[in-house]
Amino acid sequence: MSSEIILASSSSGRRALLKRLQIAYSAISPDVDETPQPGESAPHLAQRLAELKAETVAAAHPESIVIGSDQVADVNGVIVGKPGSLEAARAQLRAQSGRIVLFHTGVAVVAPKFDHTRSRLETVTTQFRDLTEAQIDAYVLADEPTQTAGSLKSEGLGITLLASVESRDPTTLIGLSLIQLTDLLHAAGVSLPP
Repeated sequence: MSSEIILASSSSGRRALLKRLQIAYSAISPDVDETPQPGESAPHLAQRLAELKAETVAAAHPESIVIGSDQVADVNGVIVGKPGSLEAARAQLRAQSGRIVLFHTGVAVVAPKFDHTRSRLETVTTQFRDLTEAQIDAYVLADEPTQTAGSLKSEGLGITLLASVESRDPTTLIGLSLIQLTDLLHAAGVSLPP
């Protein structure tokens, strides 16, 4: 009998990405504290939170394969989290205008077949356009990016804010690195189509 697959996330973007793999899964919000630890780097935070989310849900579902993921934006080493409000999103976008912003995405899997949590980290380098107040306001009102790292919903109008994107996996910027996740799921014994 195969293990149930659970996505430890309330993110609609991550759910949509996972559907691409054509596997049955359920989603459970992990409800974890996402506060950075003192001196913690953005890449470490993304990977730690991905692992924490997977481990938190797996503790209640030990026979399941649990996927955790988290994304943290980084401007010159400064962590840029989820804005939480439209005004904070506007402020983040003003600060990122014309700048290089790194998006670190951690993905983790806890599985009965593993003796420990396995995780990976991918980083996407973005170059933001020089944004006007009108562009920022129109985007924020259209996409309401209050729950996304760095206020960027690249799967929506957020892509228009960027001059360039460098990535090994185009799904990473949306918040779930499917190439890395595919490797982890294969290792956990999940058969993926085709």
